[in-house]
Amino acid sequence: MTEHFTLPSGESMAYRYLPGSLPAIVFLPGYMSDMAGGKAQAVLRWAEAEGRACLLLDYTGCGQSSGTFADATLSGWRDEVVALIQGLGIESAVLCGSSMGGWLMLMVAEALPAVVTAMVGLAPAPDFTDWGYDAAQKTLLARGETLFQDNPYGPEPTPTYARFWAAGQQSLLLARGIAFDGPVRLIHGQADPDVPWEVSLKLAAALRSADVQVHLIKDGDHRLSRPADIALLLRTLGALGGTPDPA
Repeated sequence: MTEHFTLPSGESMAYRYLPGSLPAIVFLPGYMSDMAGGKAQAVLRWAEAEGRACLLLDYTGCGQSSGTFADATLSGWRDEVVALIQGLGIESAVLCGSSMGGWLMLMVAEALPAVVTAMVGLAPAPDFTDWGYDAAQKTLLARGETLFQDNPYGPEPTPTYARFWAAGQQSLLLARGIAFDGPVRLIHGQADPDVPWEVSLKLAAALRSADVQVHLIKDGDHRLSRPADIALLLRTLGALGGTPDPA
């Protein structure tokens, strides 16, 4: 059942929390996505079958949460996720980030070092405000204009708002390194047209942790939503599970 958490800003954040053994799986969706997506729902069903705690959520401006998408920023969404995890009293968590959610999970992990035990990235896209736009597009965004691009996943063009882009440029991680020491598993399709698979290799190098593995799927696309892709994700999450809490 979907519930709502009141953020310090007064906005309402929609979420679903399934109690169970820790560490809880926290799924972070991609840009303009939400917890109704296929991967998020597959993770929730798997967690329920395994008796694992699981948290799905909608960022403000997305899904069933309040707020306006045009006002959102990556750092703002990080603060929302941190507030929700703390508000629910989750003491340990494995973050699972898809695409942009893979950037966000790194920011959340640095903000909650005592809570986040491991991370799984699906086509993670850290720093995409930098490498994902050409010089002309960056100039347009720097002028405060909105960039609209063709959307291969829906009929409406995908907007990038100047506010989001500028805040992303203040949150770049790959060059400075990422202070996280736990296990990290990165899954990336080599046929991904949106996020080059080399980004996962750069991320692996930027992570301080020595326990980092990159799984490349030669014919995998960006969504990684085929049954075999989902099965790999669930096996990866299961291997990072830990032991059930005693009764």
